Amino acid sequence: MPKVSQEHMDARRRQIVDAARDRFASHGFARTSMADIVAGSGLSNGAIYRYFTSKDEIVVAVCEQGAEALPKALTEEAVAGFLEHVRVRARETGHARLVAQIYAEAAVSPQLAAVVRQQLAAMREAVAELVPDRRKQHAERIAEGFATVCLSYSQQLAIRGDLDPAPFTAALMAIVDG
Repeated sequence: MPKVSQEHMDARRRQIVDAARDRFASHGFARTSMADIVAGSGLSNGAIYRYFTSKDEIVVAVCEQGAEALPKALTEEAVAGFLEHVRVRARETGHARLVAQIYAEAAVSPQLAAVVRQQLAAMREAVAELVPDRRKQHAERIAEGFATVCLSYSQQLAIRGDLDPAPFTAALMAIVDG
């Protein structure tokens, strides 16, 4: 049997995770079977089970791959650009629906909850680093509020559809500016 390169294995794993992400975003976790993921990936059952032993493992892999790129600064322009990016991803790839599914599943899956907690902590830490010097003493609270409003915007996109990010940008800037 020919040896398969790590690059090939990584590509197959991404192929599976991408197919699962698309299906989860459109149908949810509960309405997605392993057969759906097999069909979406174009791979065989055996190929899927070579990389993942269960749908739960795939859910965790999707979550681990799904962190948003944060703004490079906490300026109105950068924050508006970030929220517009979130909006476009929600509209074009169903990412907001996927995030809603991940949070719901994390409420009952300790393994997934641990991944989500780690991602939220990384998000808060990254935002705290961006807080202007004049507000550094409040960096942790600002980061917590920033993360909360961003996640609320994502949830609103999942439920209400395409929303103007302007009010959310204003709320985030009020948090940053105090």
